[in-house]
Amino acid sequence: MAAPDNVISYFPRDADFATLSEIIEAARAGLPSDVRDFLDGGAGREVTLRRNQQAFERWAYRPRIMTGIGAPDLTTSFLGVSLGLPILTAPFGADGLFHPEGHCAVARANAAEGAASIVPEAGTHAVEAVAAAAPVAARIAQIHPMGRPSNFATMLRRIEDAGYGAVCVTVDCPTVGWREGVRQNRFDPDPAVLTGNYPAGGSVALDEVFGQLFTRTEPVWTWAELGERMAATRLPWMAKGILTAEAACAAVDAGASAVLVSNHGGRQLDGAPAALEQLPEVAAAIAGRAQIALDSGIRSGSDAVTALALGADVVVIGRLAAYGLAAAGEAGVRRIHQLLRDEMHTVLTLLGAGSVRDLGPDYLQKVQP
Repeated sequence: MAAPDNVISYFPRDADFATLSEIIEAARAGLPSDVRDFLDGGAGREVTLRRNQQAFERWAYRPRIMTGIGAPDLTTSFLGVSLGLPILTAPFGADGLFHPEGHCAVARANAAEGAASIVPEAGTHAVEAVAAAAPVAARIAQIHPMGRPSNFATMLRRIEDAGYGAVCVTVDCPTVGWREGVRQNRFDPDPAVLTGNYPAGGSVALDEVFGQLFTRTEPVWTWAELGERMAATRLPWMAKGILTAEAACAAVDAGASAVLVSNHGGRQLDGAPAALEQLPEVAAAIAGRAQIALDSGIRSGSDAVTALALGADVVVIGRLAAYGLAAAGEAGVRRIHQLLRDEMHTVLTLLGAGSVRDLGPDYLQKVQP
């Protein structure tokens, strides 16, 4: 029997995705096999890919009961960006493989649900186009420390001119990780899914920027070089790909206002530790000096709460956002956020935490393996 109109139903309507796993299954079912493998897979034997998710199982909650606290507050801010929930979407490239509107659709979904976008440099749509699609959410733009410094400077100016509020510098990708599945499939996507910022016939060719990923002929930039080149922008910046206290301190010393604890979702250096395992080390090293984000392994609202309790100010979702995009475009990404929000509300209520900003390590205990 249907519930009366004035009664809130706990369960979603038949047309809704009821769980994140339903969205993932729908996305995987609708993608070509080589694109599905590209999205699912990691580097090498995928040891780090597995570690990322297993790391969350090593923590148990310590709930506070009968607290008298009201409904939990999920609002926060990061790099000056106000957020309705503590979630950013990752700058996953080749977004047109998953939906023609790519990050334009992701940004619109983020704007509707209170999240924000990190917009990719190697994406299907230019940073200007994504900003125009959803200026409220397209607040952080990605850039890679490689190629000619003059082009790097030009890209920074484009990011400023497009109205972004911050920059994400991906520092853990001087070359492409060894990805067995991609190689076995002879995966060779249309370059158009990567050239939104560097279109064919433009003033800068894609190979001029990202050729180093494959040829590996040029020296990797130093922190000093990166800091000097980032000094050219008035925008705050975040170093993405941090896994150690040493790297976190070096990033902050170079001028970073935030770090993103990440192993690239297990897609770069196989054998690296899980990002979550490294989060306490990084948080202790730069406490009070910079904000902290975490990606790699977030698959649920509970995962997000665990990361926030261990020291992250926000979490960043990559595969989840891409699955939502592949499953149902903008609506699919919105549903990802809605399910994450609902689960986070539930977990915080059961934990007795009034706000995501109140979370800390005292809400957790390590589980013996």
